[in-house]
Amino acid sequence: MNDMTMKAQSKPIWKRLPFLAWGGVIAAATVTLAIEQTGIKSDDSSAKTEKTSASATVDEKSAGRSGGLTTSFAPVVKKVSPSVVRVYTTTKSKIVESPEGFLPEDPFGWFFGPNRRGRGLYREMPVPRQQGVGSGVIVTAEGDILTNNHVVDGADEVKVALQDGREFSAKVIGKDPKTDVAVLKVEGKDLPFIEMADSDRIEVGDLVLAIGNPFGIGQTVTMGMVSAKGRANMGLDYEDFIQTDAAINPGNSGGALVDGEGRLIGINTAILSRTGGNQGIGFAIPTNLAKYVMESFAKDGRVARGYLGVIIQDLTPALASKFGLDNRTGALIGDVASRSPAERAGIKEGDVITEFNGKEVKDSRQLRLMVSQTKPGTEVPFKIVRDGSRKTIKVTLKELPDSAPLARADSSKPQDEGTLNGVTVSDLDTQTRRQLELPADLQGALVTDVEPYSPAADAGLRRGDVILEINRERVRNADDAVRMTEQAKDKTTLLRVWREGNRHYLVVDESQGK
Repeated sequence: MNDMTMKAQSKPIWKRLPFLAWGGVIAAATVTLAIEQTGIKSDDSSAKTEKTSASATVDEKSAGRSGGLTTSFAPVVKKVSPSVVRVYTTTKSKIVESPEGFLPEDPFGWFFGPNRRGRGLYREMPVPRQQGVGSGVIVTAEGDILTNNHVVDGADEVKVALQDGREFSAKVIGKDPKTDVAVLKVEGKDLPFIEMADSDRIEVGDLVLAIGNPFGIGQTVTMGMVSAKGRANMGLDYEDFIQTDAAINPGNSGGALVDGEGRLIGINTAILSRTGGNQGIGFAIPTNLAKYVMESFAKDGRVARGYLGVIIQDLTPALASKFGLDNRTGALIGDVASRSPAERAGIKEGDVITEFNGKEVKDSRQLRLMVSQTKPGTEVPFKIVRDGSRKTIKVTLKELPDSAPLARADSSKPQDEGTLNGVTVSDLDTQTRRQLELPADLQGALVTDVEPYSPAADAGLRRGDVILEINRERVRNADDAVRMTEQAKDKTTLLRVWREGNRHYLVVDESQGK
């Protein structure tokens, strides 16, 4: 007998906030001389941006892969090391407000102590002048320098020192916290600059050199290889990291990752470490991403990103099967924003985007990156799969708004197991909508209970979710939901659910008899 019922609930529906504990990821940070900066800042604060005429030289050829090993990289180092600079930052002393009575031994006093913020009891506290040292890379003859946002964020003064001893005051042209890229500008003559490579052409196993200023001791070169491509989940909005085992340490931030031919392929940014030092897992921002940010500052004085207006998610094997796909390649559309470019072009929820502007879409992360790096106003062809049929749709992208709720990959992680047994639903009445602050036009069945450790819970269904569709059929109320589950043709069920303003798909599979 199906356990889905219309039973009313007397207990509240809780909303679980996402929590990510991965303390081992730190920025390959600026070495501070007063207080060490050890993390990537992800806030949206940025300096006033100014236009620059940045036009980096790019060599699009692939690196040589003869299979032989060289006995020395000295010629490559001599070629590129003059373009890698030290970046000195200074933050002026200031007075900040601190909750009165807060002590380092009582870290929870800020939130729960007698002088917590809510009571408004503060005392002024001086913060001393701070200095930091990081790295940067000159990429144009005009003196444009790429570095990390976290190297210069909050700095009142930035200076740059070249290998030949020259020092310059640097102007911060722009900072992009969403990618952790910053662009600096210095005025000088005969400035050495590095040639860029097409970072899309690198391959796992390519030899690389990391050049920077670790711990402020001076320019240092280390060697390794490309360990992986397309790494993400480091806490930034747009991520496509190159992973390398070349030694990267605090102070290397903003430094160069170069290939065996001396071309820039990445900006060293972060490390995964339990100790705070190198453990063989470092990350660099690929040059293609950094170059897009730099050229956006040059043309617009800001980063203008393309906007499609969809919620996207990766395909699990179960989702691929339900949508009639042979593999998991592509990005599944969970929802389409009203009056968005996607809606106007005819893209619908349940579509699977398999190709963007002639390039294969492997997953939702890659699609999001490709859209963000496309100039607003560009008409782009999309290849999609809809109900088993393939078609091409052209979409004219808009510019990404400052806050676009449908401009990011859905973070839910549906599993391949589940069943609607153990799920309790109810109708969406006026009182429920008001209590849960649900949209007035939202239709569906409210999930009021999910049995702990049940397949439904394992699948990711939660109390507070609203079931919008079951097996691609609209759900208007709890009766619809019960009827559809009772008439199921097999033991797997495709759900489309609403959760906190977003819509995405879940696959519920009871075939394992759990």
